[in-house]
Amino acid sequence: MNYPLKPNRTKPAHDWLDYLRESEGLGGILAKTEDLAKLKVALKHALVALDLGHLASKIEPGWRSGAHNELFLLVSNASIASRLQQILPSLINELGKNGVACTTAKIRLSPAPANWEIKPHSGPKQNTKPTGFNEVARQSWENLKNQLNPDSELWKAVERLLQNKSK
Repeated sequence: MNYPLKPNRTKPAHDWLDYLRESEGLGGILAKTEDLAKLKVALKHALVALDLGHLASKIEPGWRSGAHNELFLLVSNASIASRLQQILPSLINELGKNGVACTTAKIRLSPAPANWEIKPHSGPKQNTKPTGFNEVARQSWENLKNQLNPDSELWKAVERLLQNKSK
């Protein structure tokens, strides 16, 4: 059996960033991600200039889809949203100074996380049967056995039951 020769592997490996920039679908995703990273840095600089730098980590910026030059700010709680609403014109001016072309901005609260947790399924549920009688059941079977004739088949069955179901 003759197998065809393997192709010669002399081509150098491409840098993964070059590959992402050249490819059609992934290049757009990389460009948007880089733009959002630059926007986040510019927003932090603008907030520092307005003495609100401590809020930068609690704000998630983005561009509103379908609207031109409309900034979308997603915040975690209402107090941050109201504070940003108060300084919104100054924030837009500072962003313009940092090179971000923005005419309007919308501030929205991020949805609250669920207060319950989904636990992973641990596999098939094993049915565990009780191994013996509890005290009340054992006493009831003992009383029945004492009322029966020791020569009867029912007495022998109850006796075997009590022996097999002992704790």
